[in-house]
Amino acid sequence: MAVEKVHIEEFLALAEQYPILDVRSPGEYKHAHIDKAHSFPLFTDEERKVVGTTYKQQSREQAIKIGLDYFGVKMRKMVEEAEEIAKADKTILVHCWRGGMRSGAVAWLLDLYGFKVYLLTGGYKAFRKWVLQQFNKDYQFKVLGGYTGSGKSLVLEALQKKQQNVIHLEALASHKGSAFGNLGLPAQPGQEHFENMLALALAKAATKPEPIWVEDESQRIGDTNIPIQLWQQMRRQPLLFLDVPFEERLSYLVKEYGQHPKERLVNAIIRIKKRLGGLETKEAINALIEDRTADCFRILLTYYDKWYTKGMHNRENLTALLSKIPCKTVGESNIDQLLQPAELT
Repeated sequence: MAVEKVHIEEFLALAEQYPILDVRSPGEYKHAHIDKAHSFPLFTDEERKVVGTTYKQQSREQAIKIGLDYFGVKMRKMVEEAEEIAKADKTILVHCWRGGMRSGAVAWLLDLYGFKVYLLTGGYKAFRKWVLQQFNKDYQFKVLGGYTGSGKSLVLEALQKKQQNVIHLEALASHKGSAFGNLGLPAQPGQEHFENMLALALAKAATKPEPIWVEDESQRIGDTNIPIQLWQQMRRQPLLFLDVPFEERLSYLVKEYGQHPKERLVNAIIRIKKRLGGLETKEAINALIEDRTADCFRILLTYYDKWYTKGMHNRENLTALLSKIPCKTVGESNIDQLLQPAELT
């Protein structure tokens, strides 16, 4: 059974069925990787450093000999770990950084043992090139807008349950967009890994004939950024605006964020002090300390409404793009009007 080299498109198609082994070092994997790939390092970070230094300062041959010293004692364990990952199928995908010696060595070992091995030509570097290409393609979006607290994420999740074509940007970014956006969520991915996940989501969504539902976002979501060319394309697409009353949104936000520790809420308020203004910042923090949570969030919601309005009106041709959907309250039931475009006003 020979190792089969495949290009990125075929590699990703095969990844729908078979597991990926990322044989780069743990540090490389942690920085960013192909989503759902297994970390399967040939070398530790320190071993990789030693091999690389030897390659540069001595010779390729000496670097290979040192690499073999590291590799030899790991062979059995790597085969056993690959068996656990691949289960009974024994078909596996392998890549390293550039499709060179590391992936070649692991592919050789697994092929020798009896695995069917597909090796990514060009390695992770080829995948990154593919990722960046996805952001230059044309997509048809339906952009879901609405002031802070309108429950846009709830509606997107409800649309997903209805098998609609959805990319949940805030879920990918592990952040809800505001200064409070990471409360209660895991740490955000790095920019490169966010792009990797987003590109895969776009490629999957683009295989369907329906437009892609996304949330109206600033280019920046916490510490991650939507690639500029994609974000600009989103800004030119129809904007379906959930028009939820202020008091309903306020009530929802108090329930959503009010249970978080006051210290974290205060820190979040301080992060927007410059734009919020000194007086409003002081009043919001005092209200929070005095357990007047609704008063605190009333100040913050007024601020976010102002900034969202400003960003919305920076769109070109807003009048033609904007459709307002009157909503009585916050909730999943608001999808009913979204799925009946004839009733939009």
